[in-house]
Amino acid sequence: MTVDHVGIATDDLDTLGNLYVDLFGCSLAHTEVFDGMDVCFLEFGNSYFELLEPSESGGTLSRYLESNGPGIHHVAVATDDIEAALETAVECGVDLIDEQPRQGAWGHDVAFMHPQSTGGILLEFVEH
Repeated sequence: MTVDHVGIATDDLDTLGNLYVDLFGCSLAHTEVFDGMDVCFLEFGNSYFELLEPSESGGTLSRYLESNGPGIHHVAVATDDIEAALETAVECGVDLIDEQPRQGAWGHDVAFMHPQSTGGILLEFVEH
């Protein structure tokens, strides 16, 4: 497994995205509107920053920003077999948010683990 991306919650995707492009010399790899969010992936070699901005009020990300403010939202780990990764997580005593993979941004299968059982970090498995 490898780190696929770091999800960053923001209330101004364009400004933050432009800052990161200028600051790090990364490139825009993908954008989409998904599940009440504007999503932008910035490529850093073999991994990404995924910038997330609410596109509708009252959604999950909007509530997250109200409670926590902007910053790191989650860390995603790439796997070739998301179902086996979920089984391993359960065997390790990790509580799952998603017991089955679901479609995430960029059309990838994803599943999240509860931060209370992963050291306070919202972790995501992603299978391309």
